[in-house]
Amino acid sequence: MTIGSVALAMGLYSLFPILKEYTTYADVGDTPSDLHAALSLVLGWLLVFRTNAAYARWWEARTLWGSLINCSRNLAIKIQEFFPDLSPEERRFLSRHLSEFPKALTDHLRKQKYSGPAFQGAVPTHVPLAISQDIYRWINNRLVNKPMDRGLLRVFDCEASKLMDICGACERIAKTPMVRSYRIFARQCIFLFLFTLPWGLVQDFKWWTLPLTIVISYFMVGMEVVAEHVDEPFGFDEDDLDLEGMSATIANSVEEIFYNSRRDLGELSQENQE
Repeated sequence: MTIGSVALAMGLYSLFPILKEYTTYADVGDTPSDLHAALSLVLGWLLVFRTNAAYARWWEARTLWGSLINCSRNLAIKIQEFFPDLSPEERRFLSRHLSEFPKALTDHLRKQKYSGPAFQGAVPTHVPLAISQDIYRWINNRLVNKPMDRGLLRVFDCEASKLMDICGACERIAKTPMVRSYRIFARQCIFLFLFTLPWGLVQDFKWWTLPLTIVISYFMVGMEVVAEHVDEPFGFDEDDLDLEGMSATIANSVEEIFYNSRRDLGELSQENQE
C-alpha cells in the first residue's frame, strides 16, 4: 500500500467523527485538540530520530564506497608506477581483481551468488576476502622474486588493507539493521496518533478535519516509509546506493590506469630531450 493510499484511507476514516458531530452523539469520543498538539511534538521527535538514524546508515555506506573508489584508484596507480616492468599477465590479473572486488562486494552484501571472472572453477564462500588475499599474494611474490624496500611495502599495504576494512564496515551495516523493537514502537505510535487524530480535530475544524487528516497522515507515514527505505542502503530500491554504477566507475578507472594512462617511457624521454 502506497503512502497516498494510507493517507486517503485515513481521510475516509475521519468521516466517522465528522458525521458524528451532526447526530445526537456529538460529544462521544471527542478528545482535546491540545492533547494531540503535545503528542505531535513527541511523535515528531521520535520520527526525526528514526529518520536521522536511518540516513546516517545510508550516508556511512556511501562514504565507505567513496573510500573504496579512492583506494582502488590509489592502489592501481601505485602498482603501475612502482612496477613499470609489469608483464601483460600481471596487468590483466591486477586489473581484473581490482575491478571485480566492488562487484563481488555488491553480491556479497546482497547475499547473491558471485558469477564474475575473478575465479575459475569453485567460487570461494567469501569472494571479496579471496580477491584481497590474491592481491596480497601477488605483492608477496613480488617481494620474493624482486627484493623491495620495506617502506614501499607499507605504501602498498596502506591501500590494500582498506579493501577488507571497507568490506567489514559494509557487512556491519548490512547485518545490523535498526533495532526491531524500536521500529515496531515507532509504527505503533504513528498508528495510535493517526487513529485518534480526527477525534481531536473535529470539534474545532469540522469538515476541514478531512483534508487535515489526509495531509498529516501523508507526512507521518511518509517519514516512516522513507526511513525504512534508506535503512538498508545496499538493496535494489530506488533510494538505495547505486552499487553497480560505482563498481563501473572503479572498473573504468582501473582499466584506464593500467592500459591507457601510461605512455611509452621512450616517448617521454624523447619529449624531455626536445
